[in-house]
Amino acid sequence: MPHNRFGLCLAAALLPFAAWADDQPITVTATRIATPVGQVPAGVTVLTQADFARQGDTTLTEALSTVPGLNVVQLGGPGNQASVFIRGTNSEDVLVLLDGVPVNDPANANGAFDFGQFQIPDIERVEVVRGAMSGLYGSHAIGGVINIITKRGTKPSQATISVAGGYPAQAQASATISGVTGNFDYSLSGGIDEEAGFDYTPRRMSVYANHQDPYRARMGSVQLGYTVAPMTRVYLIARAQGTDSASPNLAYPEFDDPNNMFYNSSYFGKLGVSSTLFDGRLSTDLFVARMWNDIHNRNLLDATDPNYASANDIYHGRRTDTQWNNTLRLPDAGLLTHSSLLFGAEYSNDHADENVNEESGGYTTSLSASQHSWSGHMGLQTTIANRLTLTGALRNDTVSSFGNAITWRAGAVLALPEIDAMLKGSVGTGFLAPSLFDLHYIDNYGDRGNPNLRPEYSTGWELGPEFDLPAFGQEDFATLSATYFSTCIRGLIQAQANADYTYTEQNVARANIQGVETGLTLHPANWVTATIDYTYTHAVSGTDGTPLLRRPQHSGSASFTFTPVPGLSIAPQVQYIGRFNDYLYNDAGYLTGTGNADPGTVVNLNVSYRLNDKLTLFATGRNILNSNFEAANGLQIPGASMLIGVRATVE
Repeated sequence: MPHNRFGLCLAAALLPFAAWADDQPITVTATRIATPVGQVPAGVTVLTQADFARQGDTTLTEALSTVPGLNVVQLGGPGNQASVFIRGTNSEDVLVLLDGVPVNDPANANGAFDFGQFQIPDIERVEVVRGAMSGLYGSHAIGGVINIITKRGTKPSQATISVAGGYPAQAQASATISGVTGNFDYSLSGGIDEEAGFDYTPRRMSVYANHQDPYRARMGSVQLGYTVAPMTRVYLIARAQGTDSASPNLAYPEFDDPNNMFYNSSYFGKLGVSSTLFDGRLSTDLFVARMWNDIHNRNLLDATDPNYASANDIYHGRRTDTQWNNTLRLPDAGLLTHSSLLFGAEYSNDHADENVNEESGGYTTSLSASQHSWSGHMGLQTTIANRLTLTGALRNDTVSSFGNAITWRAGAVLALPEIDAMLKGSVGTGFLAPSLFDLHYIDNYGDRGNPNLRPEYSTGWELGPEFDLPAFGQEDFATLSATYFSTCIRGLIQAQANADYTYTEQNVARANIQGVETGLTLHPANWVTATIDYTYTHAVSGTDGTPLLRRPQHSGSASFTFTPVPGLSIAPQVQYIGRFNDYLYNDAGYLTGTGNADPGTVVNLNVSYRLNDKLTLFATGRNILNSNFEAANGLQIPGASMLIGVRATVE
């Protein structure tokens, strides 16, 4: 009898936790196992197709701009280079996956992903995981992982079409057709976006000429699958996108340049087979993937170039990736439940070709290099007494340029259903392999890469609670969370002067990062939802204490959704970015060194009205208060814009 009473009490105590977990979105990125977000020992944000529509997002940078702990920096308007900094780490410390495949650009000087080129008509959801994840994913995953997951046909055939136009001279159109027919599933998407653009030279500068920098984007994708046997599916994913964009010339001084154009194109393909075996105990996935990134910066000489700046720069990046990933679901054993063992292997090959030719300035640099890696990983996840979830991961990467890197991660989530709370914590290591540019570049001034570079290594940890706060008869009135995070990065790669006045890359620097990430979600009424987040970040050089560039100490956002009548959604959004250290350009357009750049506030508004189950009208205003904020000092964000359109679903 005593044992029975104990079991009944335990079950009763854990019921609130089980109900809580049922309400959580699922992430497959944080542990490589489909897990409710509340049971993951990391900061996780899942953005869905519904979120994009509610907020009026049409690009990846727009969708990520209000994610806690992220700072999105775009060098001008759409199509221009955009970097994401997670919890104060570098942009190259963010691993980006497309349907689980690494897509960081090998031809980028630091190996980072360019978020400025990515359109989202074919995206089902985006999972953002904050914290060191190299124990699961390898290089680049020091600050976190962003997994972009494309649409797949899962229902009877349907089509979604969106058409919009607006100010200044903007037109957008996208369509997705998806469905399931017998054993065959399919999803096809396409989209175009053309904008007259704004002048991204700050209005404060004397060189401001109110010259519009146009932008054009197009994308297409397809995902096909065929179930060849029960629980076994062969699939193909293919995606292509391209952008043409203009930008001010950050020369000396900065100036409006009517023909400083960037032409970007990228292609992606993935072929694989996935299967679930042994009555659902083993899930296995084998695939080979390939990506191509091409960038051409062409700037012809013209009368407006005061220093005769011109360019003909070409970058080609290639990556081939083969992976075999497995998840084995273990039987329950006593207090141990929901246990899974994961293991897998990966082979990748990166190649970069680069030819930078500043025709009038005399500067040239070139690169043609490759490197490959073999990797293996394993992990374990289990829940003890339906209260404590434990995760662990271990990975070894053998990279041709330097040898081995071993990384690990461990985490725990403790459910406290008695007070509607959870306590999350994790610790892990990360590494960043030297980029092909850092290893092998050479320019006509004698500067060169260093083939003897070692990886950058990191150690990070985080700890924080999350509370559900019932009030006014509502169980989900509020959710409050706070997370302290800390990261130390060693062996940062920086250019060092040689005795002959040339420069060579060396592992010489360190970085120390600490911060607090807070979030509050409110449901004061069934027609109102509010999400408010604030992040404090202290990111400095471990060598001299200098603040790291473009890491605001204070940042936050507030997003609201009002549905006062059925079918009507009003979604205002406010973003705040505090002061940050950056390269500073004065009002004459000249670079004056580094220092504190001004803070900024941006307000967006999206309104939609569902006429019926098939038609929705929408209007999106971005930067509606026409802020002059410079996300990167010397380049102003786009001015106030308005987009009005209709979204239709046909079944």
